[in-house]
Amino acid sequence: MLILQNISYQHSNKDLLFENLNLAVNQHDKLALIGNNGAGKSTLLRMIAGELQAMGGQLKAVVEPYYVPQVFGQYNHLSIAQALRIDKKITALNEILEGNATEENFNVLNDDWTIEERCREALNHWDIGRDEKSFALTKTTMGTLSGGQKTKVFLAGIAIHQPELVLLDEPTNHLDTAGRELLYRFVNETSCTLVVVSHDRILLNQLDTICELSRHEIKTYGGNYNFYVEQKKMEQNALNQDIQNKEKAFRQAKEKARETQERQQKISERGKKQQKKEGTGKAMMDKMKNDAEKTSSKLKSIHTEKISGISQELQNLRAALPDIDKMKFGFDNSALHKGKILVSANAINFAYRVEMLWRENLNFQITSGERIALKGANGSGKTTLIKLILGDLQPTVGNIYRADNKSVYIDQDYSLIDNRLNIYEQAQIFNEQALQEHEIKSRLKRFLFTKNDWDKPCSALSGGERMRLMLCCLTIGSQSPDLIILDEPTNNLDIQNIEMLTAAINEYEGTLVVVSHDERFLEEVGIERTILTTI
Repeated sequence: MLILQNISYQHSNKDLLFENLNLAVNQHDKLALIGNNGAGKSTLLRMIAGELQAMGGQLKAVVEPYYVPQVFGQYNHLSIAQALRIDKKITALNEILEGNATEENFNVLNDDWTIEERCREALNHWDIGRDEKSFALTKTTMGTLSGGQKTKVFLAGIAIHQPELVLLDEPTNHLDTAGRELLYRFVNETSCTLVVVSHDRILLNQLDTICELSRHEIKTYGGNYNFYVEQKKMEQNALNQDIQNKEKAFRQAKEKARETQERQQKISERGKKQQKKEGTGKAMMDKMKNDAEKTSSKLKSIHTEKISGISQELQNLRAALPDIDKMKFGFDNSALHKGKILVSANAINFAYRVEMLWRENLNFQITSGERIALKGANGSGKTTLIKLILGDLQPTVGNIYRADNKSVYIDQDYSLIDNRLNIYEQAQIFNEQALQEHEIKSRLKRFLFTKNDWDKPCSALSGGERMRLMLCCLTIGSQSPDLIILDEPTNNLDIQNIEMLTAAINEYEGTLVVVSHDERFLEEVGIERTILTTI
């Protein structure tokens, strides 16, 4: 159904993204495409969709794919019908029904008399537009919809167009829990061929094959995400064993070189003493000395070459380690006190105009050391509740107590990072301990920011890099915050960076409040209870 042969692509600045990629997708396959941020997953999906051209190789698709993009801004000026490419059919249908039964209208409609009804059914299935009186296919523009609603519009298009091949690029990014459940059900039940780019590990477990993209290959693992993780663990264990063996060989080679050098020195010293004792002439002494030096130099060169070769092999093996194994976390949790009441809310509610936001007033306490999830459908006031907890808003009714504490709010864009600064300057903003420059740079190295990165502008950082810099800044601060609030922290992260964030959070001993639809992330960071917002 889909074949990629020796596919290559480079950016407009001539930087190579990937080359010589090969992949075959058969009918009814359900395949995930994963890889680090910047590996080119979305680019490859756009090439399959026909939006980009390969710089080399061949791409063959037996059928026209249906593409659900990750970014929707380019559709904001279009109506829903235009975005779904059904506007001409709906216009033709309405004109025929109004009496304008021209041959052109019949040709455009192509006997698709149920097109409008199918649209309504598909949109209703994805729970969009059902209760909105102003919602109209040809008049409602995409720009008036939320991110989740835009995603649902394109997902509804699958039922409308009924394609054989569907491409999904990060489809759960903007979906709430109910929307994600609908998507998981679709993936399980559909007979379509699927190629999915996602970091949603629950979604990845619904798929049959995991394909890992890197610059030079697409490596296929014949199973779901859990199977892939087990295979990667086996590969990791083998890599760690190779590194240990190579480190041992490196030590042995250096020891052998030292022993050989010492032995040559002893032989040379014995030779000199023997020659003096026997009264060997100066010319012969010089010749024997030169021969000994040549032998010693040759042996030294052999050992140096061997040590250098082993060192390079060891360096290559260590470079293959996942980044999370190279990172060193170091949160200072010494000032945190378990059980202290940080926030206490008594029958609170909030009104932006007249009507109260939540169906029932909220009562809750947040104590130091707890791990809490804020849950609710999109638009249910989770962000408002965060602002109330932080003291940025005051409740319209009820009262809320906030103990004096150090709180940090981290949104999905890591907006605490100042785009006007470079990486080193951003780290200095958090330097409350007056750490020396070399210590700041040491902390940056710990979070994989090398000397070449320190002058890099924060505006050029990827989502994963912003996350790592944010974690680094928190460790540079004088002490860990009492409360960290994470608002959809995994939305813009690849799987590797989600694992890094999870590892860092699990070292933190303070209070954690998380807004996330990523159930696996919530489970892995040890969420203990939930505060539910209902409108």
